[in-house]
Amino acid sequence: MLIEANEDDFAALMAGKAPQNLRLAADVELAPPPVLDMLAGLAQTIRGQFAPSAWMIVSDGEIVGLTSITRLPKNGEIHIGYGIAPTRQSQGHATSAVAALLAWAAMDERVTSVSAETGLDNIASQRVLERNGFVRIGERHDPEDGPLICWRADLA
Repeated sequence: MLIEANEDDFAALMAGKAPQNLRLAADVELAPPPVLDMLAGLAQTIRGQFAPSAWMIVSDGEIVGLTSITRLPKNGEIHIGYGIAPTRQSQGHATSAVAALLAWAAMDERVTSVSAETGLDNIASQRVLERNGFVRIGERHDPEDGPLICWRADLA
């Protein structure tokens, strides 16, 4: 399940606390504090022009990951990123979260397609996108992340 994440939620997560009466297990690190800070700033910037912009991925009341729009939408396309806590990976959370995000996007008249990128070696994330109907549309090289595969799902 996806629950919209706001500034207060990110502040709680950066303090190691679970927001909104959710649980955050002791063995769950969603992301290091600098990454959470970057995601909070990104969500706030995008939220100023397009909301919602970030969500917590929740399973049985526990926060297991995060997903967000990672750049301002352009021509009806939103670009997403997602991450699951290492101790909660390989349990279907990312696949379910991307499916829920696509369902939300399909209901939002502002959105006509969803794009994402994966590292060449990130087979698990590639499978998440494939299972959700994304099509590989190319590759690019990012100065920080190296070679990436570009994906898109067009919405009906």
